[in-house]
Amino acid sequence: MDGKFQEMKIIAGNSNIQLAKEIADILGIPLTDSTVGAFSDGEISVNVNETVRGSDVFVIQSTSYPVNRNLMELLIIIDAMKRASAGRINAVIPYYGYGRQDRKAKSRDPITAKLVADLITVAGADRVITMDLHATQIQGFFDMPVDHMLGLPIIAEYYRSLNMEDMVVVSPDAGSVPRSRKLAELLEAPLAIIDKRRPKANVSEVMNIIGDIKDKNCILADDMIDTAGTICNGANALAKMGAKNVYAACTHAVLSGPAVERIEQSAIKELVALNTIDIPKEKCLDKYKILSAGPIFANAIERVHNGESLSSLFD
Repeated sequence: MDGKFQEMKIIAGNSNIQLAKEIADILGIPLTDSTVGAFSDGEISVNVNETVRGSDVFVIQSTSYPVNRNLMELLIIIDAMKRASAGRINAVIPYYGYGRQDRKAKSRDPITAKLVADLITVAGADRVITMDLHATQIQGFFDMPVDHMLGLPIIAEYYRSLNMEDMVVVSPDAGSVPRSRKLAELLEAPLAIIDKRRPKANVSEVMNIIGDIKDKNCILADDMIDTAGTICNGANALAKMGAKNVYAACTHAVLSGPAVERIEQSAIKELVALNTIDIPKEKCLDKYKILSAGPIFANAIERVHNGESLSSLFD
């Protein structure tokens, strides 16, 4: 361990305790003894039961559902660490909530992704470690180092292990083309694109497939699946147009609203997601395959603590 900080501390919020435990186990250190609860009126209560003075503290908390509670937990833990004289405070945010509100799409829109970045900064964080931001330029919203982990190599490794023939990576819309192209490169597979158009209001979308998907094993790739409308419509269109099998892959399985029902009834044979968001048991389907981001976060945390390069993680 680097001599700059006395020791490493891992503190978990309530959003994804299993991932925090996995990271701590890989690093070979226990989670810091702490309790994150709430008072009777809903205000968040944080108690850390061991010293953190001078330590290199890593706070692990996804700002997933319930987004506002988990965000406040993160901010209050960071503030507690700052006031306890931690040597350095690293916010490890596997899933960065509010990341889709990264620009003004119309007049009087907030840019909430920037507001959240400001809150994390003011709370006292010195560094952010996150994965697959919805828009990579959100890194520039912070006036501190941001280490941006990539989930695609984990997903690509899984699909390579299946030894599937006739693989085609399919982008579910134009916005996902760069991510899908990267996955296609990692798998050495061709790329296809779903072109969606709505001729006029209240008329269903017309889908055109750019690329050859007939009798192919198609992998729909996106950074997150929220209500699952886009990914399920795309999967059903691929099946209708002659795809052999349709798989879906994402880093963040948000799965809000009708998502579970849509996925269950769709042509998707298997949905692959990382565990950046803790999926409750009632939302787990047989067709889900959850891969762990724990090893890559543990590796990143160790390298940050030791002052080593992170770019080699993705070479």
